[in-house]
Amino acid sequence: MKQSSKAALLSALVFPGTGHVLLKKYLHGTLLMATSFAAAYYLLSEAMDRAVQISEKIIGGELLPDVAAIMDLVSRQSVATDAGLLNYATTAFIICWIIGVVDSYRVGKQLNVMNQS
Repeated sequence: MKQSSKAALLSALVFPGTGHVLLKKYLHGTLLMATSFAAAYYLLSEAMDRAVQISEKIIGGELLPDVAAIMDLVSRQSVATDAGLLNYATTAFIICWIIGVVDSYRVGKQLNVMNQS
């Protein structure tokens, strides 16, 4: 398998930036990994906070353990909280993922051409 394909698959399936690290483009890989990690951390911490709030309401008896009631509460929380930051974090993660795949493939192709010359 070519380096370009390996790098693109690593960035697509493991984590954005790992393909760049394989290609020894450590600065680009580290920047993509750091940005992706920060976005993923924010998204996961927000999801965990919401899950804890809902579970506390269920344990406290404020909310019945009913799927419809929980879904209603989740949808109301999404509107009530700062959805802008969640959208920015989601967009940043998706962009890093796409850049990681496409750019690692492009860099890998360039390195293949340079090695064949």
